[in-house]
Amino acid sequence: MLQNIHSVLIGLTEEGDAEERSSSALAYGLSLARTAGAHVTVQAASLMLTVSHAFISNFAEGLVAAENRRLDALAHAVAESSQRAAAASGVACTTQAAQLTYPALVKSFTSLARTHDLTVLDSEPISLAVDRGLIEAVLTDSGRPLLTVPRGREAFAGDRIIVAWDGSAKAARALNDALPFLRAASQVELVSVTGEKDLAHTLPGAEVAPHLTRHGVQVNVLSLPAQDGDVAETLRNHARLTRADMVVMGAYVHSRLRQMMLGGTTQSLLRNCPVPLFLSY
Repeated sequence: MLQNIHSVLIGLTEEGDAEERSSSALAYGLSLARTAGAHVTVQAASLMLTVSHAFISNFAEGLVAAENRRLDALAHAVAESSQRAAAASGVACTTQAAQLTYPALVKSFTSLARTHDLTVLDSEPISLAVDRGLIEAVLTDSGRPLLTVPRGREAFAGDRIIVAWDGSAKAARALNDALPFLRAASQVELVSVTGEKDLAHTLPGAEVAPHLTRHGVQVNVLSLPAQDGDVAETLRNHARLTRADMVVMGAYVHSRLRQMMLGGTTQSLLRNCPVPLFLSY
């Protein structure tokens, strides 16, 4: 039983792609909520297309309006099917199906995330996709943890969890936010990847273990050399090798040219992680 998780937000977006990826976030989020006895909010939003040219033809304007109606109908259909899926799972669920421009969609979803214990989104390998924008906004602006779910992971599992530990404040925040999952797990590994950066002045994993034990978490501490200097690939391979159910990690953000950009390891794992990725910032 997962404790202290009472409200879960699941985000689904209709972008008008020619090839829509199937979503794993909904099934996984409902499964997680059923395990936790939590309420679910599903925001099945559609991206509103806008016409910026002042002299666009009436024909083109009509095409845009027709596409917006199509996307809005798809989002409402997703909201309705989500409600049915939640009812079949015995999960209390509220749905929303707003149609918003991209900036409004990001702002609305981030504000909604602040009123939930956890947000669940599909992982998104493409950096410029709408879902990646939601991921980055939730991480940096919501103050709440985020779970990204890779394709094909539709049932929640939390027996074996890897915590990526580098002794930083971000890692400590993720560790604390993930405590409900860590307490319920049967196997927790605190993994430090060495060789990529200097960890001499950070808190060693062995010194964190007593803290976790006092919270009822039985933890093993492990140090792994970075494979070819790649922390993300080291964590991916270890997750596959140990058949982990989840990776917990603090998300890093760098400021470049006044834009907030996720750090290399965070970006790499968002692009490709074999298991659900729990992130805090």
